[in-house]
Amino acid sequence: MAVKYCVECGTELGMKECNGEGEVPFCEACGVFRFPLFSTAMSTAVLNRGLDKILLIQQYNRPVFILLAGYVNKGENAEETLIREVKEEAGLDIIAYEYMRSEYFAPSSTLMLNFISIADTEDLSGMSAELDHAQWFPLEEAADAILKGSLAERFLLNILDKLTKGRTLESFTPAAR
Repeated sequence: MAVKYCVECGTELGMKECNGEGEVPFCEACGVFRFPLFSTAMSTAVLNRGLDKILLIQQYNRPVFILLAGYVNKGENAEETLIREVKEEAGLDIIAYEYMRSEYFAPSSTLMLNFISIADTEDLSGMSAELDHAQWFPLEEAADAILKGSLAERFLLNILDKLTKGRTLESFTPAAR
């Protein structure tokens, strides 16, 4: 998605050579380059304390299972987003987490930051209306249940690979309270 107008003054942007970056949108009125904007979001494989179950969700009236995800708000870091989104959507408190990897998701122009997180409980009674359904899956069943060919599946397979290497709860970063 190309930037067409200056985000500061609204002037239509032209293209200008930018120090080896190639042609970049430029605002003549402000005298600055306007690099393309994109959103930032996080997704997480929420695990139980025993590290033997993963929470998968269904959302937006779609019958497929995905990972829990949410957009990073202005002024918020990815870890704060992780803790907030899991609490808001699933009603769970995160006690530990680990950053895994990122991937650009072109359909929504979003940089996705993926985490493994550990919930304090498996109790889903605090789940919000943002989710249609949430379910804990044993590790060996999660890969079969997740939406095939999706970014969520790629993240999940990467996480499952990491979990088979003998991880313990203590090996994760404790969540700040």
